Amino acid sequence: MIQLLRRITKIVTLYRFIPICLGLAVSLPVQAQSPVKPLEVVVSFSILADLTQQVAKERAHVVALVGPNSDAHVYRATPADAKALKEAGLIIVNGLGFEGFMPRLIKSSGTKATVVVASTGVKTIEAEEDHGGKGGHSHGKIDPHAWQSIEAAKTYIANIRDGLSKADPAGAEVYAKNAAAYLAELTALKADLDKMYGIIPPPQRIIVTSHDALAYFGRENLFTLEAVQGVSTDNEPSAKDVARIIRTAREKKARAIFIENMTNPKIAEQIARESGAKIGGTLFSDALSDEKGPAPTYIAMMRHNAKMLVEALRD
Repeated sequence: MIQLLRRITKIVTLYRFIPICLGLAVSLPVQAQSPVKPLEVVVSFSILADLTQQVAKERAHVVALVGPNSDAHVYRATPADAKALKEAGLIIVNGLGFEGFMPRLIKSSGTKATVVVASTGVKTIEAEEDHGGKGGHSHGKIDPHAWQSIEAAKTYIANIRDGLSKADPAGAEVYAKNAAAYLAELTALKADLDKMYGIIPPPQRIIVTSHDALAYFGRENLFTLEAVQGVSTDNEPSAKDVARIIRTAREKKARAIFIENMTNPKIAEQIARESGAKIGGTLFSDALSDEKGPAPTYIAMMRHNAKMLVEALRD
């Protein structure tokens, strides 16, 4: 009788223990899942930071060396920048000679991270010879401002997606999904802006700025560009350069002169005053605005620029 009771006790205990084991088996995988540590990504400037963030979302911590409303042409790297590159899991640059400070900084940092050139595969534009200034510096033979073309920006997104996927293979599916969604947004953006630019008569599609950063935009949207400086802003324009643009603005009957967010507005104001054109507003070319400004993202930047151009150049 005692032995029978012992057997019954063991069976009851076993049945009570089975649900506990099953519960542990179900809960263990959940407990084992820890949050994914974001990939540390360092990019050269603010526009590239936004494009990267659109693909990476929460899987990456993206840091731009040159921030909003700042000019990468004249940027001077700091020891903190070298430290950021050394600790990065991935580095993304525009390429085409845009970031003059980056090659030396990458080398001196000792980083082991892969460097992705976002502009790889873009149909480039040969830069016009810089208009002199003090030093006559230029990026080289290629205009680096390819992101001003929405179609080129799509190439950037593909390169960023591939770079992130190689650096973080576990997130490849997420990056592909995010990139596809953003590419669809860019397609919709292009369609919207095409309608807006259609309002401006072709003879009035003349953009006069202080810095030649909109050639890719002009090619894509059939605008004529006139600029005091060439593709770089690291030298002050000469009096001869300013006089040339004033003369050109008068001859072509330019309706407006546009200020850029990261350049000195005095030159544009002088050209407007002496040519008889009006100030058409501020365009964002090489940098985004901060969060409180009108262009904190790439898409917001392109929409803002379109609004400024249409308001200034339409009938």
